Amino acid sequence: MWRYFLKRVLLTVPTFVGVILLTFVVIHLAPGSPATADDAGLGDSGMSAVEHQRLRAHYQMDAPLHVQLARWTARAVRLDFGRSFANGRPVSQIIAERIKPTLLLTFGTILIALVLAIVIASFLATRCGRPIDKLILTGCVGLYAVPPYIVGLLLIWIFGVWLNWFPFAGLTSDEFSSMTTWRKIADLAGHSVLIGLCFVGPLLAYLIPFIRASLLSVLKEDYVRAAHAKGLSTRRVMFGHVLPNALLPLLTVLGLIVPAVMGGSVVLEVMFSWPGMGRLLYESIGRRDYPVIMGMTIVSAVIVLLVTLVVDLLYAWADPRVRYV
Repeated sequence: MWRYFLKRVLLTVPTFVGVILLTFVVIHLAPGSPATADDAGLGDSGMSAVEHQRLRAHYQMDAPLHVQLARWTARAVRLDFGRSFANGRPVSQIIAERIKPTLLLTFGTILIALVLAIVIASFLATRCGRPIDKLILTGCVGLYAVPPYIVGLLLIWIFGVWLNWFPFAGLTSDEFSSMTTWRKIADLAGHSVLIGLCFVGPLLAYLIPFIRASLLSVLKEDYVRAAHAKGLSTRRVMFGHVLPNALLPLLTVLGLIVPAVMGGSVVLEVMFSWPGMGRLLYESIGRRDYPVIMGMTIVSAVIVLLVTLVVDLLYAWADPRVRYV
C-alpha cells in the first residue's frame, strides 16, 4: 500500500509543475498588463511612455519570462505569493478569505447531490423500465442539457425577485454580525439555496443515470441471485451486497466532479455575487493581477491533486487489485 501511495504522490509532481508553467505562460502572453488594465483606472488615463515604463518596472515586468517565473517560484516555495497589484494586500491573505465560501459551496453541493443521487438511483434500479424510471431519466437528460447560468437566471427571477423567498446576492446579509447563532445559520443557508441548486441540479442529472446503470449491472450478478435465493429481503440485499459493489466506480467519478464544480463556479459566483475564488479569479483577470491569478492557480491545483490522490487511495483500499496495477 505504501509503495502505491508513493507512486501516486510522485505522479502528481510533473502535473503540478505543468500547471504552473502553462498558467504562467498563458497569463503573460495575454494582451494588456496591470499598467494598462481598465479596471485599475488607467486604461484611458493618457499615461506617457515614461509613466507606463515606470509602472512596468514597479511590477517587475521588464525581466524575461523565465526570470519572472524563477523569482515567483522561489517565493511560492515559502508560501509567499507576493502582493496584489490592485490593492497591495498579501495574496495569501486574499485567497484565505475567498477559499472558504468556495469550499463550502463545492463540497456541500457534492455531498447533497451524492446522497440524493444514491437514494433516487436505488429507487429507479428496482423499478427499471417503469414509467417513473423513464420520466426521471428523461428529466435528467433535459436538466443536464440546460446551462447552469440559465437555471440560475430562472431561479433568481422566480424565487428571488417574483416570490422573494430567498436572497440571491452575497454570502450573508448586511446585519449578519448582529444576529444570533441560529439566525446566522439560517441566513447563510438562505443565501446558499439558489446558487447551490445551480450546482446540485447538473450533478444529479449526471450521477443518477451513472449510479443507476452501475446498480443494474450488479443486480445481474450471481451472488445477488444467491442472496435472494437464501431468503434475504430486498432491502438487505441492496444495502448489504449491491450498493457496496455498485458504488465502487463512483470513487473515480468523484475525482472528476470536484475540479469540474470548482472550474464551473466562476460564472455562477459572479452572477450571485458569491465572495469565492471564482469571482476573485474573474476580477483578477480583468485587472491583470498576476500574483493573485498565479496564487489561485497553485491553491486550486493543490486542492484538485489532493482530492485525486485521496480518491486513488480510497479506490486502492476498497479494491486491493488496484494496488498491483
